[in-house]
Amino acid sequence: MKVSVQKEDFDLNQEIGLLRKDASVGAVASFIGQVREVAMTLEHYPGMTEKAIATIVEEAQRRWNVVDCTVIHRYGELRPTDQIVLVAVASRHRGDAFAACEFIMDYLKTQAPFWKKEHRAEGARWVEAKSADDAAAERWQDPKRKAS
Repeated sequence: MKVSVQKEDFDLNQEIGLLRKDASVGAVASFIGQVREVAMTLEHYPGMTEKAIATIVEEAQRRWNVVDCTVIHRYGELRPTDQIVLVAVASRHRGDAFAACEFIMDYLKTQAPFWKKEHRAEGARWVEAKSADDAAAERWQDPKRKAS
């Protein structure tokens, strides 16, 4: 499992290549989020953020057959079309890879301590949490087990 919170950009091909080296891997599902239309600044709490992401990945590993996983989330000043986040999940089968990837991304939006400030022409503003993100995470709730 790789969890990285970093200012630097990442190379999708390099990250996927590392996940594909295990001969038991039959599928890799990935998601890249990028900045839309408006420059932004992302802030986080070092140490706390990585721990929160690791907890989300560990929950995905308990729920699905995950061989390996990479989560990279950027912070700092970002411009439109910059990559923000990569979630890549390697598994024996595509169903587990797709489900775990989507679960991790849904929980990153609601459980990882990041703060976003958009820089618009009329001024900067902090981005509020969206109810749609909460709804996406809630659909994964297991009455017997909850991701933190």
